[in-house]
Amino acid sequence: MAPSLSKLGNTKTVVAVSSTAVILWLIRQLTKAPKSKKIDPNEIQYMIGEKQAKSKAQVDAVFFAQIRKLLKIIIPGWFSAESSFCFLVAASLVARSFCDIWMIQNATLVETAIVGMDKTIFVKRLLVFFAGMPLISVVNNTLKWSLGELKLRMRTRLTHHLYDQYLKGFTYYKMNNLDTRIANADQLLTQDVDKFCDSVTDLYSNILKPLLDIFIYVYRLTSVLGGQTPATMMAYLVLSGTFLTYLRRPMGRMTAEEQKLEGEFRYINSRLITNSEEIAFYNGNSREKLTMLASFKKLTDHLRKFLEFRTIVGVVDNIVAKYFATVVGFVAFSVPFMNTEHVYLSKITQDERFRYYYTYGRMLVKLAEAIGRLVLAGREMTRLAGFTSRVTELMSVLKDVNEGHYQRTMVNKDSDGKAALDGTVGPLIPGSGRMIFQDNIIRFNKVPLVTPNGDVLVKELTFEVKSGMNVLVCGPNGCGKSSLFRILGELWPLFGGTLTKPPRGKLFYIPQRPYMTLGSLRDQVIYPHTRDEMQRRGKTDADLTRHLERVQLSYLLTRENGWDAIADWIDVLSGGEKQRIAMARLFYHAPQFAILDECTSAVSVDVEGSMYDYCREADITLFTVSHRRSLWKHHEYYLQMDGRGSFEFKPIDADTEEFGS
Repeated sequence: MAPSLSKLGNTKTVVAVSSTAVILWLIRQLTKAPKSKKIDPNEIQYMIGEKQAKSKAQVDAVFFAQIRKLLKIIIPGWFSAESSFCFLVAASLVARSFCDIWMIQNATLVETAIVGMDKTIFVKRLLVFFAGMPLISVVNNTLKWSLGELKLRMRTRLTHHLYDQYLKGFTYYKMNNLDTRIANADQLLTQDVDKFCDSVTDLYSNILKPLLDIFIYVYRLTSVLGGQTPATMMAYLVLSGTFLTYLRRPMGRMTAEEQKLEGEFRYINSRLITNSEEIAFYNGNSREKLTMLASFKKLTDHLRKFLEFRTIVGVVDNIVAKYFATVVGFVAFSVPFMNTEHVYLSKITQDERFRYYYTYGRMLVKLAEAIGRLVLAGREMTRLAGFTSRVTELMSVLKDVNEGHYQRTMVNKDSDGKAALDGTVGPLIPGSGRMIFQDNIIRFNKVPLVTPNGDVLVKELTFEVKSGMNVLVCGPNGCGKSSLFRILGELWPLFGGTLTKPPRGKLFYIPQRPYMTLGSLRDQVIYPHTRDEMQRRGKTDADLTRHLERVQLSYLLTRENGWDAIADWIDVLSGGEKQRIAMARLFYHAPQFAILDECTSAVSVDVEGSMYDYCREADITLFTVSHRRSLWKHHEYYLQMDGRGSFEFKPIDADTEEFGS
């Protein structure tokens, strides 16, 4: 006798356990590098960072090693919340599969009652069918919620991990100024991370649901029709999957290229916003339009090419994974019904065979659909390979920069990878110098001033400044003044020599155009501290008010309605006010040394003099870049660089002060 359809309910426990095993197997396969090729994830990261142009972004051994590393970040452990949601998604998919089986069974019973013209049974079965709809709706929406929550949690994990690396020390600066591998970090940190997590969750459900359906429907079909029909369908799955996977290989590379071009287009737009005033003064809108449209054309040309490729592949996908799979299903399903020697089907009436054909035919259609979805999931995996390549590239560069390894074209390189140093030839190795931390002293001992491009500004810079020795730094543009301060601030690596300096927190830098943060008026003075940090250090608003009085900005408290006022301070404050806010910020932090880079150019001479006098009272030693003659009297030494590799460090006397300009 044929197995009863109700017997399916007895297999729920087996299927649930089996589905959990499927999940564990999938995660284990993704978190295990293929045995055929031993690949170190760190080596893969290095290869992607080193040979970016050669990245193929396809489903291969490199992809599985990359996704393994990323999965350890977004799913940190078996008992994490992310793992729990993975199992909730799996449970929802199992429930949804059983709901599909239940609907097939009950729809068949309702239609049988209609054909049999039995109103009583029809109403009864229709009520049962309708009663199951709310539960099915709950299952479907639970699945949607759990997938959405899983994606959000994965994105949160990955975003926090990346920002921990990106905002570690000066990595964000060095990656944009010392390393040329990534030009659009904002695109990678926002859109690419979001699309990667979206693709991971979609792939998880799009693979797991068909696998569960295949397991269930193969079990049911085998129990009645034998193993030949499911075996035929599974063989077709293997053949069609292999063919389509090979056909989709370029899709991963094209996805990565699409994201790269999107980032470049976004970067050009952000540059227009950032430099809008300068561009407007130059009346450069037509030139910027050409640049922007050229970037947009490059993007649209690629998108059009990608669209054409996806269309062609989509046609083949539909034929192979949907329509031809249905034909194969009909052929495979017809075999047991046309076999006159079948153990069971040959002995039942035609009406019963029709009912079995109708019920199990629907199951076969579902099996064919599941096989088609599983084959098409390869397309999503290829797309995921593109996002995985992009995110892994970002992680690789962050890791290198945090370890002090940069990749940038050296303009003075010769064929041996060495750069000229005033006629001599020697290697330029970032980080080859020595840095010593010591309070109340700054000492350069044979430190070369070298730009990240390899330009040697000064072969060996040697001088010493102790607390209380204010130094005026002067020289023509491009002589190395800014380079000196970037090395002193640890923004640029040492290419040799020994630098002795206080720890990073005891040096303070004020540029000509001070940075105004988002937040209140108080935040502008205490930046980068928060209000809680200010209070922990024993500072009060009264202290901040005194600092504003010293820079003659106390009227801001009245004009802007107090310390808690929030505004767009870049536009609200004038140039001189912003420079004086920056000096108040210096007084609040009271470091051992301060670097003032033309930071009082928009301040009147009398206010400037009072601010310099207070720096001396507060024991803040100054490195000042300025062309104002009036500032020489506030300094004891000067450091002159001529722009041709020479420098002199001497005390300021009456003759020097008169000569200075």
